[in-house]
Amino acid sequence: MSTEDTETETWSDEAEFALAEQADDAAGEATEAAPPAPVLAVVGRPNVGKSTLVNRLIGRREAVVQDVPGVTRDRVAYDAQWNGRRFTLVDTGGWEPDARGLRAAIANQAELAMETADAILLVVDAQVGATATEEAVARTLRRSDRPVLLAATKVDDERLVADTASLWSLGLGEPMPVSGLHGRGSGDLLDAILRALPETPREVVGARAGGPRRVALVGKPNVGKSSLLNRLTGEQRSVVDSVAGTTVDPVDSLVELDGQTWRFVDTAGLRKRVRTASGMEYYASLRTRSAIEAAEVAVVLVDASEPMAEQDQRVISMVEESGRALVLAYNKWDLVDEDRRLAMKRELERDLVRVQWAERVNVSALTGRAVSKIAPALRTALESWDRRIPTGVLNGWLSDVIAATPPPVRGGKQPKVLFATQAQARPPTFVLFTTGFLEASYRRFIERRLREDFDFVGSPIRIAMRVREKRQRNR
Repeated sequence: MSTEDTETETWSDEAEFALAEQADDAAGEATEAAPPAPVLAVVGRPNVGKSTLVNRLIGRREAVVQDVPGVTRDRVAYDAQWNGRRFTLVDTGGWEPDARGLRAAIANQAELAMETADAILLVVDAQVGATATEEAVARTLRRSDRPVLLAATKVDDERLVADTASLWSLGLGEPMPVSGLHGRGSGDLLDAILRALPETPREVVGARAGGPRRVALVGKPNVGKSSLLNRLTGEQRSVVDSVAGTTVDPVDSLVELDGQTWRFVDTAGLRKRVRTASGMEYYASLRTRSAIEAAEVAVVLVDASEPMAEQDQRVISMVEESGRALVLAYNKWDLVDEDRRLAMKRELERDLVRVQWAERVNVSALTGRAVSKIAPALRTALESWDRRIPTGVLNGWLSDVIAATPPPVRGGKQPKVLFATQAQARPPTFVLFTTGFLEASYRRFIERRLREDFDFVGSPIRIAMRVREKRQRNR
């Protein structure tokens, strides 16, 4: 956040200095990782109501839902809990065995989800019945060594329950009637899910004390976010297509980089302002913003082969305002020539002056160029984001800075900075106790010197002022 947006408050008692020194130290402490949870994969053909049912099972609206087939494209994990037990629920795109092109890639994601799950939930539209696609899916699932549950959706009232009897023909056991829209039968289905899931998952990937650091991968549509994620993971983790806007839901992936496990979230490209977007794009924008808020560091992907667009600026501003650490990754570097490099230098000086502190890397998701530099950039940014300066060190440093360059006179008086403390980390936030208002230019000067002397690379810095109240004179 810019120092222009500094919070200003007042103080009157020097005892507040002692309280300020007891600022929240817990911000810098890592929380213990929760034990790994078993995984349930939700599969079925397009538009049978999988995402609606997922929202019902997890008890919140997270999966993007729209009355159009093919909204969900990647496999998307959600944390769920029922009767005191945790499990991970993986929503998938529509599965069509004979699909081609983009639909084939979506179907492949569903197959990968089934391979890594501990149990599988096949969702069938009870009002349509078993189609040739469901029969083909059922043949595959009968050969699986995973427990398989069968949910008949869109059973919104008692009259439709009889229609589910025909689904016995799939050979997957008793079809469970449920309504994702109204919640009918969802409790019974959740009980059956807990019986089918093991206590612990078959595979524990990337588990470590403190949990993986959370990274949001953001940028405008078709800038190469999913391609970069696939390059980092070494597999087709996200659906990639030349059509902009292929990713809709945020996609979580555990990625091993330089011997460290990271949790990357591939997000939908931000095409419009949230207030002017509609339907699927509106909810995708909200989830992208939520993914940034839930992350610790954001990698903003920018197309290096094109001039910086307003969308790029808006995404960077969103990350900056959220107070997250920032890495700018210029993708498609293999398409950049000498003229474009000169133009980029001018763009950096003109358009990115407010985030000159961000880490920058030049990469190519297509060729793999310099993707190994992303992990060191992430570590540098997070170290700055976590950094705390002891109060004594901070005040000794500030005294030297102010002695060399005093604050400008305001209203005929020169304000004094009496005391300073770091109120919190993540992002580093400093409070200055003063006798008068400090000009924005001087606060920017303090921020710049903090960055230079304490190496706050890749992290925003927030500076708040507390101006001493004027005491009333007794007449």
